[in-house]
Amino acid sequence: MGVQENGNGIVGGKNKYKRMDSDALEEDIVLSNNLQDQEGVFVEKRDTRIYLLACAIFASLNSVLLGYDVGVMSGAILFIKEDLKISEVQEEVLVGILSIISLLGSLAGGKMSDAIGRKWMIAFATFVFQSGAAIMALAPSFTILMTGRLLAGVGIGFGIMIAPVYIAEISPSAVRGSLTSFPEIFINLGILLGYISNYAFSGLPVHINWRVMLGIGILPSILMGVALFVIPESPRWLVGQNRIEEARAVLSRTNDSEKEAEERLAEIQLAAELANSEKHEAKAVWQELLKPSPAVRKMLITGCGIQCFQQITGIDATVYYSPTIFKDAGIKSETHLLAATVAVGFTKTIFILIAIFLIDKVGRKPLLYISTIGMTVSLLSLSLTLSFMSDEKFGIELAILSVCANVAFFSVGIGPICWVLSSEIFPQRLRAQASALGAVGSRVSSGAVSMSFLSVSAAITVGGTFFVFSLISALSVAFVHTCVPETKGKSLEQIEMMFQNEGELQRDEVELGDVEVQRLVQKE
Repeated sequence: MGVQENGNGIVGGKNKYKRMDSDALEEDIVLSNNLQDQEGVFVEKRDTRIYLLACAIFASLNSVLLGYDVGVMSGAILFIKEDLKISEVQEEVLVGILSIISLLGSLAGGKMSDAIGRKWMIAFATFVFQSGAAIMALAPSFTILMTGRLLAGVGIGFGIMIAPVYIAEISPSAVRGSLTSFPEIFINLGILLGYISNYAFSGLPVHINWRVMLGIGILPSILMGVALFVIPESPRWLVGQNRIEEARAVLSRTNDSEKEAEERLAEIQLAAELANSEKHEAKAVWQELLKPSPAVRKMLITGCGIQCFQQITGIDATVYYSPTIFKDAGIKSETHLLAATVAVGFTKTIFILIAIFLIDKVGRKPLLYISTIGMTVSLLSLSLTLSFMSDEKFGIELAILSVCANVAFFSVGIGPICWVLSSEIFPQRLRAQASALGAVGSRVSSGAVSMSFLSVSAAITVGGTFFVFSLISALSVAFVHTCVPETKGKSLEQIEMMFQNEGELQRDEVELGDVEVQRLVQKE
């Protein structure tokens, strides 16, 4: 009996242990499944981020072309003057005309991108620029050189208008600021490559070196052929064309979950329905831009204003004519002049990379304050240095430091944020054309500065010219304070709502910020 009981007890004990082992095994299986699910979500999010990154990089390749042209022309013009025997006025026209003529591409680009799609507009911009660059590299005379530059300018106008619009339309709000700043990053990379090209090929014969410098600019555009097989069409453009399933497929690739993709699709469809309602059918897009409502007027002031201030503070003069600035400071050797410009290019590129990490964390407006105030101080320092300390060793060092500080503050704030804001504040029905209008303001301002810098400097000295730039930069601080809202963390549709109630912009920003916080808390 006792043995039987012991046996029963032992058997019972074994059954008990077996049940405990079974429970533990089930818990391990559940935990393992949960970990696998979490790993799956993590991998899916990582793949989404990589895909978005690839789309932003490929869409921004046209910006490399603009940056390269800006950087390479600063050195190539020294040798073009010697080879083709052009005058100072022809030099100003050659340098500045690209910015002016690119406005034609920007104006036409908005309507064309609505017709053929954002993706194919990027491809067309690349083809036009390639044609112009090839003509410039082979030009036997100033006339042919100008023809190629005009064609390249139109291609650049297409490219700089469409890239930020495309990236803003495919990006979730959490990373839109960082990704939309990619075009500005690639402009800076292009400028650096242009400076390096100048330095590398300056030792070649005069009739060859500038042709090689300009011809190298064709190479980045070849990558666009690969890009066409990678990047999707904009989901917002697809919805506008009533291609809903294609838009859903793109959103599934660019959002972390199917639920988020469906939410974004619903928001886009709602915005598209509003755009197609009778209220908006009554007005053509350009008519609405030329006779804007109070909300659209605010958007135009913010978007076009920040574009103009980006250029009239003299950044293109600093980049295009940096050899002239350093020569005025006291550097005599052409090799040393081009080496100093490479330092400027490295500074510009490093600080634009810093901006990428800060723009969606710190916000647009704080970075704009840092940028515009820093540029004002740097430009004033450069003005005083060129006016009172030229040809001195300390003066040369301070001039290089001031130029580097100016481009650093520009690159960490108003440089990239200008394009971010102008691509995200306008509603879907106006976004392409309004962004084109902002790009026109930017290009006209850039051209006016580039085409007048040498003449103005001859009249009031280089130092006096940069003193004027410092005053304009001070005005940009006031503009940021009064006219620029914070758009960090808001969807494109929320930003549109923020502008609807005139005179209540600040209150709307706070309310939408609270709503965004509540959504994030609920999601957590």
